[in-house]
Amino acid sequence: MSVTLILIIITVGISIYAWKNESLMHQWIFQPYAVQRDNSWYRFVTSGFLHADFTHLFFNMFTFFFFGNNVEYTFKAIFGPTTGILVYLLIYIGAIVVSDIPTFFKHRNDPPYRALGASGGVAAIVFSSILFYPTQDICLYAILCIPGFILGILYLVYSYYSGKKMGDNINHDAHLYGAVYGFVLSLILVPQALPNFFSEIANWRMF
Repeated sequence: MSVTLILIIITVGISIYAWKNESLMHQWIFQPYAVQRDNSWYRFVTSGFLHADFTHLFFNMFTFFFFGNNVEYTFKAIFGPTTGILVYLLIYIGAIVVSDIPTFFKHRNDPPYRALGASGGVAAIVFSSILFYPTQDICLYAILCIPGFILGILYLVYSYYSGKKMGDNINHDAHLYGAVYGFVLSLILVPQALPNFFSEIANWRMF
């Protein structure tokens, strides 16, 4: 069984359990004010295994499954089975933590603020995949298919400006920083991927 599938099963199980257990949800959700007050730093990790509802959970896990297996296979092929898995976990779990750091500093004095979800980790895996397979199409709602490197640029721009506006209940900052973390760390770990990245883009044709 792949690590991706194991992480999905764990995340689905914890999310569903937390919907029925308000105490766990309260203790594990990312609340910067509580982290600062109680030194509950574990929330940086645990909040990545919680989701607001079924739709939130489904889209995160569906995206994670679609891209995660390819990225996991790539790291295993490059580093070997054991090290490859550790690198893969560093990308995914690391992004869940790192993507929430800006949110912590922005909202640490804001008691009502809360955030949850694996979006930072999922964004990191998606952008790791874009580094390795930049011209592979990413399909939105199974209708509109766009090469990864183009969608990646649009995603970063959208997340940046949406994070500035803060007009909804989505933590766009986590998406942005998770994506950047995943791409940059993957590049640091596999620098030979960069020439291939530019080569594939240079040879890409729309038609």
